Amino acid sequence: MSGGKEITTKIRSIENTSKVTSALEMVSASKIRKAQALMQSSRPYARMIRQVIGHLSKANPEYQHPFTKVREDVKRAGYIVITSDRGLCGGLNNNLFRRLLVDIGEKKSRGIEIDVVAFGKKAIQFFRNLKVNLVATAQDLGEKPEIADLIGPMKTLLDGYKDGSIDEVTLAYNDFVNTMTQTPTLAPLLPLPETDDEEVPNVWDYIYEPEAVYLLDTVLTRYVESLVYQGMLENIASEQAARMLAMKNATDNARDLIDELQLVFNKARQAAITQEISEIVSGAAAV
Repeated sequence: MSGGKEITTKIRSIENTSKVTSALEMVSASKIRKAQALMQSSRPYARMIRQVIGHLSKANPEYQHPFTKVREDVKRAGYIVITSDRGLCGGLNNNLFRRLLVDIGEKKSRGIEIDVVAFGKKAIQFFRNLKVNLVATAQDLGEKPEIADLIGPMKTLLDGYKDGSIDEVTLAYNDFVNTMTQTPTLAPLLPLPETDDEEVPNVWDYIYEPEAVYLLDTVLTRYVESLVYQGMLENIASEQAARMLAMKNATDNARDLIDELQLVFNKARQAAITQEISEIVSGAAAV
């Protein structure tokens, strides 16, 4: 009954795999709560600084910061791409890459050169294989990244936008909607999009120290950094949710496969027993 032995070996192998996927599912379920808490705790800061930026830009129309200037003739575009360091999270990273390829392909068709800052091993590997100009990379930032670890790589694109060598910057990440839905997102980062602040200019204003121009430059830089940091937190929460769902599906599929193999094994064993009985009866009749 060599077929039966092969089937039992497959069953044991799949059972061992299902134990691993089940453990990963439980680990991701515990981590996603922490990731959601961290993500939600940073949202009020991002929302408030956005309101401040909206008022500052409208209260001082005589000064236009480089981050707010829209350039009609785009010759070089930059992307800040945020992905996971590890796999086993379903199609999370691939869905983002598909959206990126469409957008990058459209820009290249117009003769626009591309620079990329990649966060995460998956993004680094993808763009190295794609032979795109990687100007900076960072990986292994952990589940509680520090904004200081993001500033260095992203500064290459921010400085490029200030000095005019880069004409627009896009932030690419997976937006966390809920545990079942994560949306690949391409958000325009520079020039800064219009805010929702609809206050009438010059109705009221802040008291600036030392002066409005210096303060606006500092706050706008912090604002851009906060957008990238929020995108990083959204992507971490999306990664844990996608991995939990992928591991749950893998565990369920393993159990279904074990049931099917068990049924095949029982049929093979029954056929072998029936054959042995037939041989014994035939031998007895011959005697």
